[in-house]
Amino acid sequence: MVRRPNRPGIHGGKRRRALSEYGTQLLEKQRIRVSYGLREAQLAKIVKDSSGKTGAVGETIINYLERQLSNAIFRLGLASSRVVARQLINHGHFLVNGKKVTAPSYFVKAGDVISVKPSSQNLLIFKDLLNKIKKYEPPEWLFLDKEKIEGRILSLPKDVEIPFDINLLVDYYSK
Repeated sequence: MVRRPNRPGIHGGKRRRALSEYGTQLLEKQRIRVSYGLREAQLAKIVKDSSGKTGAVGETIINYLERQLSNAIFRLGLASSRVVARQLINHGHFLVNGKKVTAPSYFVKAGDVISVKPSSQNLLIFKDLLNKIKKYEPPEWLFLDKEKIEGRILSLPKDVEIPFDINLLVDYYSK
């Protein structure tokens, strides 16, 4: 199938307009929302809470997003994506400090231990996990014990590389 460069319809060949400032902010907000698997209200609450805290708002938002359990499991390499991580958490396959947590938005703290539930370790999705995480190196704020298949939060996330412009998100919600 050949894909044409213009949109379908009579007016499809016309020049596309450049995005407005609001359009770029909205697009960046949607990218962040979809990437972290958040609803609109959740993201708005995170931005509102972080704007009330001391320090840079952008860094606080990144800290909130990175400290979610679903993201920590993804960053540890225990799930192939954040969406998969959220589903595995909802189904009760992970323990935090030995207790089952079924909320993907649970905020992990420094010192928390994240492990796969023993009864879930024989599931197909976790069987091949040892081969996948052999060469994987998590970020410096996380530690992964590859033999036990468990991770530890060493510290709060600092200097996290994210492919988003967080300032556009802050500008979007400041209106």
